[in-house]
Amino acid sequence: MERLATRLARIARTTPQRAAMVEGGRTIDYGTFWSQASGFAHYLRQAGLQAGERVALVLPNRIEAAVALYGIWLAGGVAAPLNAQARSRDFIPWLRHCGAHFVVHESGHRDMEQTFAQWEDGTPAPQVIALAPDDGLPVVEGDEDWPQRDADDTLAQLLYTSGTTGEPKGVMLSHGNLAANTDAVIAYLDLTRDDVIVSVLPFYYAYGASVLHTHLASGACIVLGPGMVFPIQVLDALQHHRATGFSGVPSTYVLLMDMLERRSHDLSSLRYLTQAGGAMAPAVADRVRAVLPDARLFLMYGQTEATSRISWLPPERLDDKRGSVGIPVQDTQWRILREDGSPASTGEAGEVCVRGPGIMRGYWNHPAGTGAVLRDGWLHTGDLGHVDADGYLFLQGRRSDMIKTGAHRVHPNDVEEVIAELAGIREVAVVGVDDVTLGQVIKAFVVADECIPRAEDRIKAHCRARLPAYKIPRHITFVEALPRTASGKVRRVQLTEQTTTP
Repeated sequence: MERLATRLARIARTTPQRAAMVEGGRTIDYGTFWSQASGFAHYLRQAGLQAGERVALVLPNRIEAAVALYGIWLAGGVAAPLNAQARSRDFIPWLRHCGAHFVVHESGHRDMEQTFAQWEDGTPAPQVIALAPDDGLPVVEGDEDWPQRDADDTLAQLLYTSGTTGEPKGVMLSHGNLAANTDAVIAYLDLTRDDVIVSVLPFYYAYGASVLHTHLASGACIVLGPGMVFPIQVLDALQHHRATGFSGVPSTYVLLMDMLERRSHDLSSLRYLTQAGGAMAPAVADRVRAVLPDARLFLMYGQTEATSRISWLPPERLDDKRGSVGIPVQDTQWRILREDGSPASTGEAGEVCVRGPGIMRGYWNHPAGTGAVLRDGWLHTGDLGHVDADGYLFLQGRRSDMIKTGAHRVHPNDVEEVIAELAGIREVAVVGVDDVTLGQVIKAFVVADECIPRAEDRIKAHCRARLPAYKIPRHITFVEALPRTASGKVRRVQLTEQTTTP
């Protein structure tokens, strides 16, 4: 199995003029992409980068962010992509934690400038490579005949998990992890060099990185979208570029469906849609399929600690395996464990544990955290679920999200999926809030399309008809938007912290 950079080199040699990436009015072909990555690798080597040293990337999705990533790998470095929209208070612990030797960021980035101004602990600050918005990466001419490398367990990337608090958690991914997970996704999506995807997911996010690598490894074209702040521009890009694919989180699809139901766009070129980054309610999946009936919808499940992807649901099973996240990606296994560590029976809920070539090496400089989740070669995901008789996984939420109300245990997804069935409900998140009598009661935060008459009564009546009494929300609050991490996942902890029961 080859490293991703080796695959890129082969595509650049055989089809150098094929478009690799489009960003606004700029297009870079595979030949130029490879040449620039190679030149940046030579620059880093000349500037003193040694094998295994870390290079932080603090760039928005732009051509140079992708080129720099592959250049770092060619130079033997370890890439650490960071959220360019973060603040100085985030950058300082990240950079110190990973021991970055270089930082690549856009010039004029105030929080990065503040970060280096506050670098007072006596350790050497990273070397800075600042790019103007229209600048390319610094390159040095050199021998471009880089050796072909196997995708082994050499460290390639550190990804910092979103939504964490306290000590940074840098997920260590090897070249083998990246290559194996890339191959798995390419296989079930059947990606080819004729595919064109509009990408709105950031590269520092495991899902966004997977979209980048799978399409480059296929020789396909990646169109960098404008971001979901402007959903109409995303639809325009899909139509203009005759995109064959699109990837998003559940909230992404809700926004796009709202637009598509009100506007006319020709998206007949779409053949595949992928969804991860949290559970998509079956009602939302139904809506997507109704609006885009010719595109195959792939519901997926993954974690950063598993490189990206753990499972996928074949689109033809969306109806008979309703609510499932599917089957393991190739070469991956799972098992469900009870609280005492014994294997759960078919249909019995427990913690989802997985093993395979995509499982991380551990957390950077965090042996205790690594030991807590990696045991005997198995990743303990912290997710609860069960596997049916056909081997399909059904998730029931995070162990940490479980609501304990009286003698019952309630998974937020169970309630959220029911509320999402109601017309006019855009999004919903359910949490447990303190209650003197029951310990916790259920509270639902609802985003509605418009004012719904007697909305709270309708929601509770709908739940009473479909759920046992202990799963019916005691409190319902209507909000304009749900708090989310940078990768689009709902911040349940923030909802819990900002609320008190009457």
